[in-house]
Amino acid sequence: MQIILASSSSRRRELFSLLNIPFEVTYPRIEEIPLEEEKPAEFCRRASDEKAHTVAKDHKHAIIIAADTVVVVDNIILGKPRDYNEASRFLMMLKGRAHDVFTGYTILCMAKEKSISRVIDTKVYFNDMTKEEISWYTSTNEPMDKAGAYGIQGLGKLFISRIEGSYTNVIGLPLSDVYTDLKGLGITITEVAHR
Repeated sequence: MQIILASSSSRRRELFSLLNIPFEVTYPRIEEIPLEEEKPAEFCRRASDEKAHTVAKDHKHAIIIAADTVVVVDNIILGKPRDYNEASRFLMMLKGRAHDVFTGYTILCMAKEKSISRVIDTKVYFNDMTKEEISWYTSTNEPMDKAGAYGIQGLGKLFISRIEGSYTNVIGLPLSDVYTDLKGLGITITEVAHR
């Protein structure tokens, strides 16, 4: 069965490749803009669903996996910073407190006419950061292509005291949850290894 990861995220591709299940990548083309009054968790679920269904139009017999991750503090979605000033502002909002990282993911199995859609929440606790530390961190460029202006898998981990929930969720794909759902569709690591 063909498996397609509907994502332009290199981090998501790296995570999914850990399963050692053959897959292809297609970039979904949708506008990722929250609707008025839409809560962050609802937005990332809808975005993942739209990505999956957009790709499904051209792949009628595949299993399609799509995801959308948002960093949320005070019910505000912090996207990728547009510049160093915005990165600094995001980090000022996050320092010394907890925030949520939501990933909505959708798995479509076209052959079985099955659709799975979930939202996984991980709580991330930041240490306090000085202005100098924020300035140093933004100067590394790591925050510039990351939602919320930090990368937990990189230097950003210096400022994170703990998390509650899935670590890979914060990177962009809750791997354990996705794999559990794939097993429910008959796709397992052991099955692939014996082909």
